[in-house]
Amino acid sequence: MAEGGGWQPPRPCEAYRAEWELCSSAGHFLRHYYVHGERPACGQWRRDLDSCREWEERRSAEAQRSLRESEQARVRAARKHGLVWAPRQSPPADWHLPLPQDNDR
Repeated sequence: MAEGGGWQPPRPCEAYRAEWELCSSAGHFLRHYYVHGERPACGQWRRDLDSCREWEERRSAEAQRSLRESEQARVRAARKHGLVWAPRQSPPADWHLPLPQDNDR
């Protein structure tokens, strides 16, 4: 599919605009800076919004490639981090017993 052929962006352009606005908001900046100690990187959301709009207006192959690569990178980044807790297959054998009481209070 070099020149469109029914291809649609993975998200509507409005979603990219909303993500960019959220990322560049003051509240998000403060939270991100507090947690990570650095400014949030919002440039990719802006590039994705620009590419999406270019795709809608001109059906640009470059915009299509850019959006595809960006979404693939997001999926790879999300899959990079595994589960923190291992899912349980069955409850513990003593699940029905009362919890221990702390008498130290």
